[in-house]
Amino acid sequence: MLTPALPTIQKEFAINPNDVSWVLTIYLLVGTVSVALFGKLGDMYGKKKMFLIALGFYTLGVILNGFAPSFQWLLVTRAIQGFGMAIFPLAFSLVREEFPPRMVPQVQGMISAMFAVGMVIALPLGAWVTENYGWRWTYHSAAPFAVLMFFLAWKILRESRYVNPGKIDWVGAVLLTVFVVPILVAVTRAPNVGWTAKETLILFGVGVIGAVLLVLWERRVENPLLPLSIISSRNPAIANLGIMLAAFGLSMMSQANTYLLQMPEPYGFGKTILQSGLLMTPMAFVMLIVAPLAGKFMPKIGAKPIAIAGALIGSGALAVMSLYATKMSLWEFVTMMAIVGVGINLMNISLINVLVFSVPPRMMGVATGSNSLFRNFGSTWGPAIAGTVMSTYYVLFHPPGAPAFVQIKIPTEKAYEVLFGGASVVYLLLALLALAIVEVMKGGKIHEVEEGGEKEVVVE
Repeated sequence: MLTPALPTIQKEFAINPNDVSWVLTIYLLVGTVSVALFGKLGDMYGKKKMFLIALGFYTLGVILNGFAPSFQWLLVTRAIQGFGMAIFPLAFSLVREEFPPRMVPQVQGMISAMFAVGMVIALPLGAWVTENYGWRWTYHSAAPFAVLMFFLAWKILRESRYVNPGKIDWVGAVLLTVFVVPILVAVTRAPNVGWTAKETLILFGVGVIGAVLLVLWERRVENPLLPLSIISSRNPAIANLGIMLAAFGLSMMSQANTYLLQMPEPYGFGKTILQSGLLMTPMAFVMLIVAPLAGKFMPKIGAKPIAIAGALIGSGALAVMSLYATKMSLWEFVTMMAIVGVGINLMNISLINVLVFSVPPRMMGVATGSNSLFRNFGSTWGPAIAGTVMSTYYVLFHPPGAPAFVQIKIPTEKAYEVLFGGASVVYLLLALLALAIVEVMKGGKIHEVEEGGEKEVVVE
């Protein structure tokens, strides 16, 4: 809901476009670190406890955002809200524990579909609320739902059965921050300041040093924040790399979709933000249907075939869009978006289920947390690369009836070809990557065994 309001926020606080982008960046920075930290804490102290704490941060941030008296305070409250991003990996972990094994893929599929549904609802709704009531009401209207969500989670959720007590790896948390924050800041600001600018290169350098130190520390510490043996084992490593590539490809496609839908003809379809959001509804509707169906059949078919099919569907549809996007009618374009959505959904559902069925229950929080960390990396790189491509290929457009000096930069067909084509190649790579997955869910070979008085889910 916030995205359409950014120009309004920029005007109210009298800041430049680079500064207002920090409203999104600060949430992402805090959230990327919190998903890994809270995932580990969930394994140590209980996933429901940490889910409620993360959701409490999110609720507090949503409430305070709408009352921010200055831009600096808005960034602080957005950072508080960023801790709430940890609810996603903790939710996937709780589902894995609480549902019968054969139901887990279906439920995970429903959760994955809700990502798309929420985004599609929020874009037009946020535009309408901002236009009629002001940007602060994008938060005032969301706050009651956040409070309700906290109450329902507190009353209904059951605490996780598996805990893995130990000392908190605070050094690892600091090194993770040194690794993640500079790189994400560099990526988000590079399209504006330049990829070879001194500021960008220094940030990348600090991030690389942080990554090296993090790996060295985590290999020797007794209870690491990010257990490398879990993250680097075959299935989790494939799932993490795959989700990062999937998020990267989706972000590139989304950027191109936004331009195509909103740019004036003949370079786009000339739709408003509200209309653009509504035109994405078919994509969300299809994903909402496909996700639980794919999850239902996954125990019998297996995760690998569904992952490969999803990647090939997404890659093929994006390849068609790279060639014909600017020549399609509006509804042909919307249909192709829906087909891409099917492929993306199949891929995402397969990867998250491969992950959760490939790690021990006591390590589920850290596994899903690291997966969310990789997803955020992909989501950050996608818009940065897309923004650079869009600024590289453009023409100057003179609006009808406007003075000659009024010019608007419009991306050319080449930009669309690069973005859709690049996303197509990414999903083709995902299909090849999916071939390496060790099958974990075929033939219904999922059952429970009892060891030491506790039931463990075993996948053969």
